[in-house]
Amino acid sequence: MKLLLKLMFVGTGYAGYQAQDDESAPKPSIQRTLTAAFSECFGRPMRVTGCSRTDAGVHASGFCAAVEPYDGNSPDSWLRIPVGKVHRAMNRFLPPDISIAGEAAVEDDFHPRYSAVGKTYLYRMTDAPWRDPFTAAVAWQLPKPVSEDGMERMRRAASFIPGERDFSSFMAAGSKITDARRTVKVLTVERTGAHSIELTVSADGFLYHMVRIIAGTLADCAAGTMDPDELPAVLEARDRSRAGRTAPAHGLCLASVDYGRPIGWKCL
Repeated sequence: MKLLLKLMFVGTGYAGYQAQDDESAPKPSIQRTLTAAFSECFGRPMRVTGCSRTDAGVHASGFCAAVEPYDGNSPDSWLRIPVGKVHRAMNRFLPPDISIAGEAAVEDDFHPRYSAVGKTYLYRMTDAPWRDPFTAAVAWQLPKPVSEDGMERMRRAASFIPGERDFSSFMAAGSKITDARRTVKVLTVERTGAHSIELTVSADGFLYHMVRIIAGTLADCAAGTMDPDELPAVLEARDRSRAGRTAPAHGLCLASVDYGRPIGWKCL
């Protein structure tokens, strides 16, 4: 048995999810922080496996990770805390910017990354004419307010992206991925407040920096430096240089992971 966790974290103080080989790195990783916390809580070495690698500064409200004893040979009785109450025991070991929002018991062959059939990301922007210190760490501050015409340009550009196709134009240069074909199921652009804009992107998988490049491209369309009607040609080109800028990491949040079946989350 493994314990599957739904995690929330503010990624500002971390070098992304993946544990770094260099333990002297300026910022810790989410994975190393979780591993240390669970090992201390359970009094034995624990293994933590995540659903995805996230860049430094990226946040999550629905990141999934599996926890199990490091030796891999322990009986199911290793978990002596009822599922749904593990977060209460872990609160004293986790830093305030990481929390457990759901727990479920899963089979030994369940993998939080390879068992997933899709993920949903949010990208948040603010177009307030002033710098808002309350959103500075979790939303991209655009250089000027976006007009309603600008919002319409973003939505038109976004309408060309969903579907199954090669997304090489929205993959960071230098990526080692050889198959850039993905299916984007949903891409919406909404104004969620007087000065808040939110992109929601759901797909069966994502390329390196894919959501951030989509967000930057839509922002360029809003600003009028890129024509939304160029998007079909941008996609067809399969050339990173044809798309817009890469939006900063701190506006990105992993919202949920789809496993194709109910997980039965508990948090009591």
